[in-house]
Formats: sequence, structure tokens, C-alpha cells
Amino acid sequence: MRVVLAEDLYLLREGLIRLLEAHGFTIAAAVETGPDLLEALLTHRPDVAVVDVRLPPTLTDEGLQAALTARKAIPGLPVLVLSQHVQQLYARELIADGSGGVGYLLKDRVFNADQFIDAVRRVAAGGTAMDPDVIAKLLQSKSRSGPLQRLSPREREVLELMAEGCSNSAIATRLVISDGAVAKHIANIFTKLELAPADDANRRVQAVLAHLNGTTGQAM
Repeated sequence: MRVVLAEDLYLLREGLIRLLEAHGFTIAAAVETGPDLLEALLTHRPDVAVVDVRLPPTLTDEGLQAALTARKAIPGLPVLVLSQHVQQLYARELIADGSGGVGYLLKDRVFNADQFIDAVRRVAAGGTAMDPDVIAKLLQSKSRSGPLQRLSPREREVLELMAEGCSNSAIATRLVISDGAVAKHIANIFTKLELAPADDANRRVQAVLAHLNGTTGQAM
């Protein structure tokens, strides 16, 4: 699996390279500026991009902006954002096209290698890996309308755990309910968000993105 990595801090960039390579990833490019990231993404078209938000030259949002520009040129390009902060506007823009393959992790809340590698693989496969704090920030500033209002409090909890990338069994453990109950809640979510019958993995991603972006499945 080929990765383009963008991180301006030398030690962190080298550490990420070694970690990814140790788990079987191939580093197609490792860059430290926004312009270099955009060029690398368009040139290499990787299986997944791992991107710091703040890159030179201005250390504001060059990383995320480069990823968004590349994603427009390469629809569905999987992007995993690493950041110290939640950039609500750009995080929402990242998920707005509903194509899946998106993640947003806060650096100080990645606690071990397995958590990070699992997130990279999940995003590369077209899934989501969202930090709970990112989910909370996105949801608190977004009013709910239409089918989203039909979700029960428990269904919202299930959907937010889906956004983190939790499996059905992990959701059952977190909420202390049965696997069967989780499956029932997810089926209800698909129905209430008006997601047409399709591959369930794809519908999970569509449901998550609809929830975070404040849209219905039909809008995607």
C-alpha cells in the first residue's frame, strides 16, 4: 500500500516513515511543505495520504488545502489528517463530497501504533477514522434537519462510534449492548437516512458522512 506523507517536523516525519514501513506500507513520498504535498499527491496518486494540517510556508492550513485540491483532481483520494487542532471548516469540506476514505486524528490522542496503523488502513479502504473530539466539534455547530432528526439518541451514539471506525462488536462493548442490538440500530439508521440498499460497508460510510456533514444520504 503506497502512502504520501506530509509532516514538517523532521523527527516526527522520520518516525512516521519508520512506523509505516514496519507495518508493510511503501512511502511513495515524504514531504514537508504544502506545495510539495500537492505535487506528490498528483504525481504518485497514492493509496492513502497522511497529512499534517499546518505546513510551511505559512504554517496555517496548507496541508489540508493541498489535500482538498488533490481530492478534487483525484475523486475519492483517501486522506487521513493529523493535527494538533480541529479545523472545523476544512474538516467539513473534507467530508462534504461523501466519497469516504477520510480520517481526522488529533496527534496528542493517538496513543499507540496499532491505533494509528488501523486508522491508516481503514481510511485507505474507503472507511472513516474520526477522533471523538473532531466529531463533537463538527456536530455542535451543525443544526440537524430532515431525516437526521429521526435518529434516536441511541442511534446517534451508534453512528458516532461508527464515525470513529468502531466495528459492530466494538460498538456493542462500548455501549454495553448486544451485537444484535447494534445491528438493529444500524439497520434503522440506514432506513431513517434513506440510504438505498447497497454494500453495507459503503452504507456505513455514507451514514457517517451524512451525519457529520448534516446532509441526507440522498444528497450524496
